[in-house]
Amino acid sequence: MANENAFLLYALIMGIFVTFVYDILRIMRRVFPHSGFMTSLEDLGFWIYCAAEVFLLMYQMSDGTLRWFAVLGALVGIIVYKKLVSPWFVKYTSLALKKMVEILGRVLRFCFKPIRVFLHKTAQTMRKNAGRVVHRRHKVKKVFKKKLTFLLKVLKMTI
Repeated sequence: MANENAFLLYALIMGIFVTFVYDILRIMRRVFPHSGFMTSLEDLGFWIYCAAEVFLLMYQMSDGTLRWFAVLGALVGIIVYKKLVSPWFVKYTSLALKKMVEILGRVLRFCFKPIRVFLHKTAQTMRKNAGRVVHRRHKVKKVFKKKLTFLLKVLKMTI
């Protein structure tokens, strides 16, 4: 009987833990928006992880036999966590992380502003110089063409 009570307690804790892990995924999705494909990929990984956890619990505690009281214990753990902890945990943790990411973004933008200005000025200068290079290339091309034409005429006259 004590073994079954421990098994029920482990199942309850596993239900809470699995729901906590999914809440971490939900928080990350709120802070860093994902595409539908990435969300599906994360969910697939989550469900594979859950299946492995349930399998290991069943294998270790009941030699792989499915015990319905363990399933009910996990469901109770999920429901209790979802009702008591999850709404506040997800809401306030995601708000705090969003604020931290926003502040970090502002700090990084401030720190890298001189580099951005330098790169912008360098790009403007390069664009301006590129126009000059093209213009000079055309001038050089004309001069060479005139000289080659003159040399060709001189060569024809001497032959």
